[in-house]
Amino acid sequence: MTKRLADVSARIEGIRQLGAVVNAMRGIASARAQQARSQLVAVESYSATIALAIGRVIALAPSVGQDGARKPTRPALVLFCAEQGFAGAFSERVLDAVGAELAASVLFLVGSRGRAVAAERGVAAHWNSAMPAQSLGVSRLADRIAEAIYARIGAGGIDRLDAVFSQWRPAEGIHIVRRRLFPFDFQAFAHPTSGGAPLCNLPPDDLLRDITADYMHAQLCDAALHAFAAENEARVEAMASARREIDRQLALLRATQRQVRQEDITAEIIELAAGETASRTIGRSGGESRAPRGEDVSRFPGD
Repeated sequence: MTKRLADVSARIEGIRQLGAVVNAMRGIASARAQQARSQLVAVESYSATIALAIGRVIALAPSVGQDGARKPTRPALVLFCAEQGFAGAFSERVLDAVGAELAASVLFLVGSRGRAVAAERGVAAHWNSAMPAQSLGVSRLADRIAEAIYARIGAGGIDRLDAVFSQWRPAEGIHIVRRRLFPFDFQAFAHPTSGGAPLCNLPPDDLLRDITADYMHAQLCDAALHAFAAENEARVEAMASARREIDRQLALLRATQRQVRQEDITAEIIELAAGETASRTIGRSGGESRAPRGEDVSRFPGD
């Protein structure tokens, strides 16, 4: 076996190992995306329940939200980017969606990979955090984001807040979604017309403040889960593309391996045939050089 054939075989084995890693990454990403989607059902149901409660409380305090006509002066953005690599242009698409607003807004950035991509563009976040490795950690992430947001709002640092995140849609792929988180548009909450007035043990303003805080948390959880699922779906697609390229490279290398092996076999056959031919030639020429029978080769001329 020639050195070239050994090199080709080594490359095939290396690509096979790479394919095993790609398959494992694809499986992990798919499982994480599925888990996040199952949790989204509960979070969306919880968010809808709180929205219904807000509508009922607003009916008790109809003057709420009627003084919010002033123009915001210090906007803020919560950007949910990628935590890890191998997800294509996931973070770049989120950053491109807000464009020039990056320079004029207070940025709350989630995702280590997204922070690195933003730094490459000269964008520095005022607050950042890593995306949890498991979707079960999204609730604690939402707590940290909300704490940072309330600190900024309390200090008068921001008066408008939007969340920008990726959402994966079956048969459509990933879309960028922008959602208003603050100030609340209370006119958007439905006011129930059926049923009696709710029983309240707190003043409507205090109750509304507590409920809207829960609604903010639910919206942050919803956005984070969508981003978590979308990132892993993007990774599944990237690994599927890598798997196809690995299969293509393996097919080419196996064809090269067969060709090199055939060339080696042919070279060996030619070498064996040449050796046999040379051996026969040497045998014939050696027989012709022997002295004729009966002649004494020990005598010298003139004896």
